[in-house]
Amino acid sequence: MQYDETAVFLVRESLLAALQIAAPVLFAGVVIGLLVSLVQSVTSIQDQTLTFVPKIATMILVAAFLLPWIALRLAEYATELLSLS
Repeated sequence: MQYDETAVFLVRESLLAALQIAAPVLFAGVVIGLLVSLVQSVTSIQDQTLTFVPKIATMILVAAFLLPWIALRLAEYATELLSLS
């Protein structure tokens, strides 16, 4: 089966762009989740909402802080995509 090199390149670049955009936000959620889990295990507090609220708040703040970088990365990707045709 033959694959068009341009299609493979476009899929690869789109996956890399999505990974680069999502990685900082997901990493912040993982770090906060680990910290909250550590605090919960030390204090023996097992409230389910205690884990979700800080993670969601942190991920929203990180996404808002990185919004200019995210927009720049998407603009670079769009420019690269449109220059191929």
